[in-house]
Amino acid sequence: MAWDEMYEFFSLETLDTRLEAPTETKKKSRIQEQAPPVSKWNTTEFKVYGVIFAIAVPWMFKTAMDASNETNANYSRFQHLLLDGWMFGRKVDNSDAQYRFFRSNFFLLMGLVAIHFGLRKATTSIIRKRTTFDFLCGIVFLFGAHGFNSLRIIIHILVNWIIGQYVSHKKVAIGLTWGYGILTLFLNHWFRNTPIGIDFIDSGFKGIVARWDVFFNFTMLRMLSFNLDYLERKEKVQDPETIAMEKKLGGGTVTRQLDDRERLTAPLALNDYNFVNYIAYLFYLPLFIAGPIITFNDYIFQSNYQPLASVLNYKRTAIYFGRFLFCVLVMEFLLHFMYVVAVSKTKAWEGDSVFEISMIGYFNLNIIWLKLLIPWRLFRFWSLLDGIDPPENMIRCMSNNYSALAFWRAWHRSYNRWVIRYIYIPMGGGGRFRIINSLLVFTFVAIWHDIELKLLMWGWLVVIFLIPEIAATAIFNQYKGQWWYRYACSIGAVFNIWMMMIANLSGFCLGQEGVLLWLKQMYSTPFGALYFFLSLGALFVGSQVMFETRNSEHRRGVNVKC
Repeated sequence: MAWDEMYEFFSLETLDTRLEAPTETKKKSRIQEQAPPVSKWNTTEFKVYGVIFAIAVPWMFKTAMDASNETNANYSRFQHLLLDGWMFGRKVDNSDAQYRFFRSNFFLLMGLVAIHFGLRKATTSIIRKRTTFDFLCGIVFLFGAHGFNSLRIIIHILVNWIIGQYVSHKKVAIGLTWGYGILTLFLNHWFRNTPIGIDFIDSGFKGIVARWDVFFNFTMLRMLSFNLDYLERKEKVQDPETIAMEKKLGGGTVTRQLDDRERLTAPLALNDYNFVNYIAYLFYLPLFIAGPIITFNDYIFQSNYQPLASVLNYKRTAIYFGRFLFCVLVMEFLLHFMYVVAVSKTKAWEGDSVFEISMIGYFNLNIIWLKLLIPWRLFRFWSLLDGIDPPENMIRCMSNNYSALAFWRAWHRSYNRWVIRYIYIPMGGGGRFRIINSLLVFTFVAIWHDIELKLLMWGWLVVIFLIPEIAATAIFNQYKGQWWYRYACSIGAVFNIWMMMIANLSGFCLGQEGVLLWLKQMYSTPFGALYFFLSLGALFVGSQVMFETRNSEHRRGVNVKC
């Protein structure tokens, strides 16, 4: 029983009902047929892999600690970035600005969750429409967060509203929506601190977060979603083929529950695309700060039409909260015992071995994954508690990825779904121009994250690294039934993992200087060469475990395509 409960706690399906096996028998059977019927976990091969795991993983932890702790010769170079911690008398590495903001305001955010939840319950009988409550809360929070600087955000929002509502030609409106949306990122980057000549804005109350543009990138995605959903719906209601769909609307209600895909194009009434709903959606408090991202159609359907069964399952929400707390404790352990973020910020790796530099980079990537996952899970928990179910953002551990294509489906998943819906599919998707479409997508992704050359380089590197995987998949797919196919896939997976790590280490952790030093040591020293070949073997074993993990999911009828 204890094992079953632990399995349920850590299972993929616990994160999001969208990840569960389909209820339709034929669909479930097709997924199950993708995996061998017999598990490999108890075979001799996988027992050997288990021994390798038992040796390699603790060794990796120890090496990262040796490279960043008091015993390291470079400790004095990054010691000033460490603070007194609460675990076992250890210092804590609180040098990452993004996570420091979240960590410092953790209890404030938990208090905000409780106040918002209490207000919702207390005012339900007075404010009967959810979006009216969201509108009022959003406006109050926006001013509290950014003070009079919130007027800068309101200007962007009004321009976007005018484009969507008053430009009659659909293609022109879509072009202007995209053009102005991207332009806002540059305008904010260039002029975020520029006085605008109005005293009460320039020198008045700046709110709790003086950086008024810090959350705007997510608001921009919602601005685009509103306009694009509205323009698509406006065209559809003029199409005779939508008449049957319109019959499903009766008195402002949809007569049946819609699935995840159907909610993206939910048959809403045109008057649902009003200004109050627009503001309520943009500033929906649980998801305002950092998402996860939900489309306008999905938000309105869940708010004003039918709540999803998942938000009514309180046990499921409680388990999700437990998963969130577990991740917080894992992060605290890493920050108290591995000071790899401080090392990377000060480039304090002089004299370190290639293995130590690798582990500094590797655990940096894990901390980046956790520092994104933890806020996203808190905000999604808040949203579930409030009755709205957005997509789960992180459905795989950072270390449980072998495919560059699948990696982007699992990392910031709600953003990936947004990009697919509004950019990739409208541009033709995976057809003849797949590589060009991917290049444009990752250019947008890089600009959206931050306007920096190194992030553009990261985006283009990712696309270049997609090409070998796409080509290899097309060539080797015909050999799926061969005994050696699984091992050939592992060779490709090892190559993919190396490429993804180089791209992400360059863009987010070590920088070009650190990556070049790492590669130089790896290929110019005997120990570096030995490390390289041992790491290839370890990644080969890891990829085999990843394959069998997914086969186990397929045998349950679960297929998350990553």
